[in-house]
Amino acid sequence: MLEDLRQKYDTLKSLNLAIDLTRGKPHADQLDLSNELLHGEVDFIGENDIDLRNYGEPIGIIEARKLGAELLDSKLELTMAGEQSSYLLMTQMILGRFLLGLEGREQPWRKEEEIAFLCTVPGFDRHFATLDGFGIKMLTLNLCEDGIDLQHLQERLQENNNIKGIICVPRHSNPSGEVFTDQNIASFLELTKAYNPNFINLFDHAYLIHDFAKTLKQTPIPLLAQQIGALDNIAVFTSFSKVTFGGGGLSFLTTGPDNFAMLQQVRNMMVICPDKINQKRHVNFLQNKENIQIHMQKHATLIKPKFDLVVDKLKRLPKTCGTFTEPTGGYFVTYYASKPVAKRIVELCKGAGLLLTPAGSTFPYGNDPNDAVLRIAPTYIDLQQLELAMDIFTVAAQIADIEI
Repeated sequence: MLEDLRQKYDTLKSLNLAIDLTRGKPHADQLDLSNELLHGEVDFIGENDIDLRNYGEPIGIIEARKLGAELLDSKLELTMAGEQSSYLLMTQMILGRFLLGLEGREQPWRKEEEIAFLCTVPGFDRHFATLDGFGIKMLTLNLCEDGIDLQHLQERLQENNNIKGIICVPRHSNPSGEVFTDQNIASFLELTKAYNPNFINLFDHAYLIHDFAKTLKQTPIPLLAQQIGALDNIAVFTSFSKVTFGGGGLSFLTTGPDNFAMLQQVRNMMVICPDKINQKRHVNFLQNKENIQIHMQKHATLIKPKFDLVVDKLKRLPKTCGTFTEPTGGYFVTYYASKPVAKRIVELCKGAGLLLTPAGSTFPYGNDPNDAVLRIAPTYIDLQQLELAMDIFTVAAQIADIEI
């Protein structure tokens, strides 16, 4: 058995492939869906008579903010439109709480000896990098089918007295695909607000509109938060990075009035203005939520066959090797090896010309305690390359499983 697998591996290795599945990036055919943005004319006088060619509007032009508010189901006055990355807005939010605090409510985090954040696992390595950059201690928080494991959350809150927030992806969680239920979100908002009235739940809604199969409907998070008086305990972020262009979209944020005022202060310190012409161009192109959903169906048509291929290949593995997710949206499939062999799988794949996200990346500090979780990002390459990539992955997974 092992000898046969090694022969298959050597055959694949002899192809001298160079395939990259490290990041969840759109394929060129997805980017082509938005090429109209490259040619569309823009009226440079905005809706409120602002000259979009000039400085100003650090929280975004009113047209873009209206589009963001429609998308997030948030209040216009509490909605911000930023640059191409919601990750930047999220970092600015953390920076504001770290440097400035909330006036009249909470001192800046930098004045406290040690603070911590709860990070859902498996999770997003860029979230971990940001928190680590601020010197914020990261504590893992388990996920379950409904979202956050509430029992584990209660244990974490009882064990630690200076947790400042949670960072999570509530729809098609990165990378494991969970879709949080309304009850789950409402429950942990109530738990965390009772623990600390200034607790901040950072919702990275990167895949808010990225379904490619039937998916649980969610009540908009701002509406859930408003119902329990927790608007200032949430900050919800999304962007068009995987809607139009990864390097040329725009981002949105909504939060409560105190956090919004604080973030405005941060933006005034850092940002003379966003790219208002690009914001207007996107408003012209996408127009409203209904048109965005139509546009995203085109994305779904392109990427679903890739996820179907990945799942089909993984289903052919011996059940003893491990388990895997079957997402209904987002950009990732997660593989859970039955044995501590994730690093070995990555090593074998690299040897055959397939690059994966490093083992451990889905945990804070790169520490997967079981050395078992791997993230597969199938969107960036074509189906032919993806089939070869999954042949390498499945052979590597079997070799690693047998070796140990």
